Amino acid sequence: MHTFSAWKTGAPYYLTCLAIGLLIAAVFRNSYWGWAAAPFLLIGGFALFFFRDPPRVPSADSNEIVAPADGRIVVVDDLETCPYYDGPCKRIAIFLSLFNVHVNRSPVSGTVYRIEYKPGAFKPAMKTEASELNESNTLYMDSDQGRVTVRQISGLVARRIVCAAEGGQNLELGQKFGMIKFGSRTELYLPPDSEICVTLGEKVKAGTSIVARFQ
Repeated sequence: MHTFSAWKTGAPYYLTCLAIGLLIAAVFRNSYWGWAAAPFLLIGGFALFFFRDPPRVPSADSNEIVAPADGRIVVVDDLETCPYYDGPCKRIAIFLSLFNVHVNRSPVSGTVYRIEYKPGAFKPAMKTEASELNESNTLYMDSDQGRVTVRQISGLVARRIVCAAEGGQNLELGQKFGMIKFGSRTELYLPPDSEICVTLGEKVKAGTSIVARFQ
């Protein structure tokens, strides 16, 4: 697996817009048309902000599970059956707005034994139906404490899931493995006896916020 970088992933967006904006500003610096640079500079500036990639230092111990994404907790529930987990499980869903950091990080130290991409719709990511209907990418992981599943789910604006992880690769706790561009949802499926450490509406940060503990 190559080292994931949100800055590199977003470079075609912000560099293109900023370059066009600066070029227009330079060519028409003494003309009314110089204002045409403003939209490109604003969009480029927002893209630069969106693809920010702040460092995170995980502090969890081996039985703690950290958030795989920044955002707000929108679902915490128990499932008797689930296509993304072998048997009953607990689910935690995180909604990412346009203003959240969109880098995804591994919730545990473990091995990615399978990755499954599924094309789909692009419904608002905060809605429950998005979990089943939207485009998604699912990572199935084995850790020393139990199996964990992470799902990257696209949203209304997000149309591009990026995953740098590969089947058979080991991920360290908090390690970056991808992102979803421009608003999305990330779900976590855990063993049924896991202790949930977050509540609905709580804000979390990828790689540092403890969302659950293995029992």
